[in-house]
Order: sequence, then structure tokens, then C-alpha cells
Amino acid sequence: MKLEKLLAFFIPKDKIFFTLFEKAANNLVDISTVFNELVNTPAADKRMDLVKKIEDLEHVGDSVTHEIFTALSTNFITPFDREDIQYLASSLDDIADYIDGSAKRLVLYKIDEYSQPMRQLAEVIFKSAIEIKAAVGELKSLENKLRIREALVRINSLENHADDIFDGAIANLFEEEKDAIKIIKLKEILSNMETATDKCEDVANVIETILIKNS
Repeated sequence: MKLEKLLAFFIPKDKIFFTLFEKAANNLVDISTVFNELVNTPAADKRMDLVKKIEDLEHVGDSVTHEIFTALSTNFITPFDREDIQYLASSLDDIADYIDGSAKRLVLYKIDEYSQPMRQLAEVIFKSAIEIKAAVGELKSLENKLRIREALVRINSLENHADDIFDGAIANLFEEEKDAIKIIKLKEILSNMETATDKCEDVANVIETILIKNS
């Protein structure tokens, strides 16, 4: 019997969800770290390697999400409401999807210069992932709800900051860029990155719901 299967045998079935959520949150930090590196890397060959690494990490996220849904369908006992578990898993997966989509578009659309707003949004995504990891790590005991709520407040604040970055970037894009096709490309990439921060807020919202239901 493999070590992972042996450990899983001794973990109470309802506790498996916490293990999987922490795995998803850790993967989110990893993928946002690589994405942040991507938008700050000038070398084209290294960018391709980073995009491939992001794709691989997105697949890891998909696998964890599948494990959560499988556990949800095979376990009668769950630590939280089933719909909240499903929504949390889906929202975590969505963040990774939008990061992966943004990275691929940077390459497919042949964007050679990554703008300051892109780097700022990537940083916001990374900081949000750090806060998500902190909040998810506290869910298994719910003993430190203040720490969780502090993380959730920071996620919401970061999402608001992302909105400001996005709005300013689009305004400048329409003001300064004369190539209509390039405008469409850049706007779509920026929109995908901003949506990733919206999904981070979705994670914060479902965790807040879990706190309310278990207060």
C-alpha cells in the first residue's frame, strides 16, 4: 500500500476535505508565484517555460478539485454544508483557470511587452493567494475566526485595488493605443487577470458564509 493511501486510510473521512482544501490553496500560491515571475521576465524562452509550468500547476488544481468532488460524493459526513464545499472547491479552481488563461493569452497574442498594470494585477493575485492560504489553513478548527476574517478583509481590499488598477489601465489603453486589434488583445488579458481577483473574492465570500453558519 502506498504511503498516501495508508495515510488516507487513517484520516477521518470528513477531515479529508481540509487536507484537500489546503492542497488546493498551496497550489494556488504556487501558480500565482510563477505567474508573477512570468510578467516580470523579459526573456521569451524563459516565458515559454513558465507558461508550461503554469499549465502543469493548473492541471494539479483540476486534479485536487476532482478529488474534492469525489470525496463529496462518497462521504456522508462533511465538515460544512455540501454546497459550500462545492462552491469553495469551484472558486479555488476558477482562480487557477483564469491565471492559466491569462498566461496562455500573453503568448498566443504575441504580447512582447508586459505593462505595469499587468505586473500590478499579478502581484494582487499573488497576495490574494497568500491570504486565501492563511484563511483555508484555519478552517479545520475554526478556533481563530478573527485571523480568518482579517485575511478575508485583506482579500476584499485587494480585489478593490485590482478594480482600480484595471479601470485605470483600460482608460489609458483607450487613450494611448491606436491599434484596435492590440487594444482588444490587451483588454482581454487585463480582464482575465482582474476576473482572477474576483474569484479570490468569491473564495472569501464562501469562507465568510462558512464562518456565519458555524458561529
